[in-house]
Amino acid sequence: MRLDACVDNYLDHLRVERGLSPNTVAAYGRDLTKWVTYCDAADAPRIEDVDLGVVSGWLRTLTQSGISARSAARHLSALRGMMRFLAKEGVIHSDATSLSTRPRFGRKLPHTLSQAELRRLIAAPEGSSLRGLRDRALVSMAYAAGLRVSELVGMRWSDVDTARGVVAVTGKGNKRRLVPLGEVALAHLDAFAEAQRDHAQKKKRAVASPFVFPSPRGGALTRQAAWKIVKRCAAAAGLSRRVYPHQLRHSFATHLLSGGADLRSGQIMLGHSDVATTEIYTHVSQDHVTQAYLRSHPRGRD
Repeated sequence: MRLDACVDNYLDHLRVERGLSPNTVAAYGRDLTKWVTYCDAADAPRIEDVDLGVVSGWLRTLTQSGISARSAARHLSALRGMMRFLAKEGVIHSDATSLSTRPRFGRKLPHTLSQAELRRLIAAPEGSSLRGLRDRALVSMAYAAGLRVSELVGMRWSDVDTARGVVAVTGKGNKRRLVPLGEVALAHLDAFAEAQRDHAQKKKRAVASPFVFPSPRGGALTRQAAWKIVKRCAAAAGLSRRVYPHQLRHSFATHLLSGGADLRSGQIMLGHSDVATTEIYTHVSQDHVTQAYLRSHPRGRD
């Protein structure tokens, strides 16, 4: 079987049977398309041609191209997933990636914002216009619930329970989780909802968008638009460093654990399938403690 057909079958499996998001499937597709291109050049266009030597050559090519070890590991992970799928389907009888070594990389701690920076960021949008109320609600919700950008833009009004103060989030693999919302985020969301209703009445629109953060045409706001909103708010807040939506999720997790939340609760609220993914934020929290000690303790720099 040709490799491009194998990739198509695997992506269909991820999309239909595992229910992964379009963005995740597209990312797998990009990595595996590079793999197919390499194999074609290496005179191994069929799955039967793939052996450990081909896989090792692919990893060497990735390393020589200058990508990070983390990116190389991601490419290998995508390939391993496809090979396991093909073995399960009986297309191949041996997995050439089973003996390949995963590229080693150090733990990279996520970048977070301080609580003071977040207050400035949320306060930055102009407060009376519809756009300003939307921007404030979007930034506030992203931080208050620790949302991925895809979860944020895909959120519907039916997902929000203001009476209970929770939001039902559809995460990776279409898994649902309930995340509590604080009073501040709920207040910003209510103000935006009221402004939306007033705007719809003035425009004499009979049906409002089901999405909390709609595009001008009423569909879901795009991920790129959410990036631009956060970037614009950061500039208005006078934050000199780069700020992006996922940084608000990192900040949520770090502040949550720093405030005393247990790992299991953090895992549930973040929607992590493995608690080891949540554990990285304990390292970030400890780093913040260490830096505070070095800044303030009389013997911190001895």
